[in-house]
Amino acid sequence: MSQKSYNNTPTLYLIPTPIGNMEDITLRAIRIMNEVEVIFAEDTRVTSLLLKSLNIKKKLISSFNYNEETNKDKLLEYLKNGYNVGLVSDRGTPIISDPGYELAKCAIENNFNVVGLPGPTALISALITSGISPMPFLFYGFLNSKSNKRKQELESLAKEKATLIFYEAPHRIIDTLEDMKNILGNRQISIAREISKKFEEIYRGMLDDISSQLIDIKGEFVIVVSGNNQEKNYDNLTIIEHVNLYLKEGKDIKEAMKIVAKERNLNKRDVYNAYHGLEK
Repeated sequence: MSQKSYNNTPTLYLIPTPIGNMEDITLRAIRIMNEVEVIFAEDTRVTSLLLKSLNIKKKLISSFNYNEETNKDKLLEYLKNGYNVGLVSDRGTPIISDPGYELAKCAIENNFNVVGLPGPTALISALITSGISPMPFLFYGFLNSKSNKRKQELESLAKEKATLIFYEAPHRIIDTLEDMKNILGNRQISIAREISKKFEEIYRGMLDDISSQLIDIKGEFVIVVSGNNQEKNYDNLTIIEHVNLYLKEGKDIKEAMKIVAKERNLNKRDVYNAYHGLEK
């Protein structure tokens, strides 16, 4: 069902806020924050400082990942009473690895307008300064914090041809890069930190050697990695040779067989039997 975004009916506005440099706030974002009745904010303390710097006084309601469900009724009450509502995260564009999805979905399901304002988002700045092919790209967000699950996620992305974009925390950056090197192979990479802030830095290189540049670095990171542009054909290898290829790379036998089964579209049991000479 189509819906006119600007038909003078109550609207939920998704408002991007600066990710670092305060000059990145748009004139429209300032106007909308002045005009809405209330603002749902990821952290009211952070948003209060922003509004104070802009000389805006507005009622704030705390809305983060763990209370969005209970905030739905509050949102609908404002909209049903004819008020426009704003929604912001601490930095950048709401919903992009930030809270806001549940409230936006709720407004849509109840036939209220949802308008997303253009504005700051770290992933686009990191992509266009990376020197890596920008199209197509796949934004993944944060990988899982647990090592085994993170590796599984990277394995699912290994054949993706699009440029890959991730967010990562400083205490996991080295482990994540090591997993990327082992699973994705030696690809072109760019790592941007503290985007739009005074200490913004961009590290560019290859996955094999990028970690050596990252000594005692802090901040928020956006990782851009080139896609898989190499078509691998293993038709000239036997299953035994194929498995041994990964054993030489340091993978254990179980992991090597799992990869071979996936790449040859075979059952893992068939690979096991072929490798151990158990084929009938």
